[in-house]
Amino acid sequence: MTTPPVTDSGLPVTAADVHAAAGRLAGVAHRTPVLRSRTLDALVGAPVLLKCENLQRIGAFKFRGAYNAIAQLSAEERRRGVVAHSSGNHAQAVALAARELGAHAVIVMPKDTPRLKLEATTGYGAEIVHYDRYTEDRDAISAALAEERGLIMIPPFDHRDVIAGQGTAALELIEDAGPLDVLLVPVGGGGLAAGCALVAAELSPGVRVIGIEPEEGDDTYRSLAAGERIAVPVPRTLADGQAVPQPGELTFAINRRLLDSIVLVSDAELVEAVRWAYERLKIVLEPSGATPLAALLTGKITIGDGPIGVILSGGNIGAEQFARLITEG
Repeated sequence: MTTPPVTDSGLPVTAADVHAAAGRLAGVAHRTPVLRSRTLDALVGAPVLLKCENLQRIGAFKFRGAYNAIAQLSAEERRRGVVAHSSGNHAQAVALAARELGAHAVIVMPKDTPRLKLEATTGYGAEIVHYDRYTEDRDAISAALAEERGLIMIPPFDHRDVIAGQGTAALELIEDAGPLDVLLVPVGGGGLAAGCALVAAELSPGVRVIGIEPEEGDDTYRSLAAGERIAVPVPRTLADGQAVPQPGELTFAINRRLLDSIVLVSDAELVEAVRWAYERLKIVLEPSGATPLAALLTGKITIGDGPIGVILSGGNIGAEQFARLITEG
């Protein structure tokens, strides 16, 4: 991937890029609902606005970035096809976006990818190449495929167009619900947080954007503390969508400027958040999608009495795993 030029803001992506992405996604991506709960408001002590990206196409926010990136490829590039690596949600997103736009997709996926995500990805017509996430380098495998077959790489987060597309989730939230005091966003590679922070800073001046990571995957937390990108061992966490060992170059450049802080949640707290969302909100979340809710329910976020926006990033979880989580923990 060629690193894009730095913009006038000093950042590689701007709020204007997010607005442009929204235009491309109009009528293609779902404008997901913003859910309210009086029970949650009372528990937290402030209005909570839940952006339900678990109801997005492919069941997660990732469709936004994948479609925005592939939509800007030339006809020749689409003819050659695209390649991506992902534990599941980005895989499905690229597969569906490629199908919608007439491109063949090759997806590099871990051997331990949840069955639901694997079956959905193949169902969208993608070709799957498996690897071991603990012993093999997915970046190297993807790069080799791109070189050998002339495929266009669509990274899961560290790409200007992907970041801009992901930011449309916060754009819609603020357009529908109004300015926010706090915005909570899950952080894996950092693309969702970066895109959302860019547009939140423009539309909601003074907003505190707080990233939420699993305790076992705290690479962005450590990186922000160190002032440089820090790598951690491949995380072993229920939040498989956030099992990223290091933040991206582009995402970190944005998040170190715009994120107020990072809050960490445990796997046990994620299980309770998934259960609470099912029992009280009547929605299904995967553990990665529940990290901001877990941070709220455990009182880890310092808040005032103003509106709190929450990006519930995904709901791709199999019935058997979901049943185990809410009954056994």
